[in-house]
Amino acid sequence: MMMAYCGLMCTDCPGYVATQTDDDAERARVAVLWSQQHHTTFTPEEINCDGCLSEGGRLLRHCHVCEIRRCARENQVVNCADCGEYACESLKRYFSLAPIMKENLENTRKRAKERFKP
Repeated sequence: MMMAYCGLMCTDCPGYVATQTDDDAERARVAVLWSQQHHTTFTPEEINCDGCLSEGGRLLRHCHVCEIRRCARENQVVNCADCGEYACESLKRYFSLAPIMKENLENTRKRAKERFKP
């Protein structure tokens, strides 16, 4: 499993799955779905992603400009749950769009606290 800096599960993302399985039919299906969901146009060629944490790998359009990804990489954190500024205003804005992000990060923080209990 790969969790993005923001808490989304890359390995559950249909764009990531289509890329890793090299499934052009799935890329086309995801492009249509995301175009409808996000009120923009995605092409099957844009559905190529090796995950948010990849170094120099293929990324989705938004990942190249994602402020959360940029910040996490600059601050060298594993994900936002590890950040001393958790949860910053940028992250809180995304929580309203994808509540699963908050749930995943909160669970990560909880597991970390349990590991380091005296």
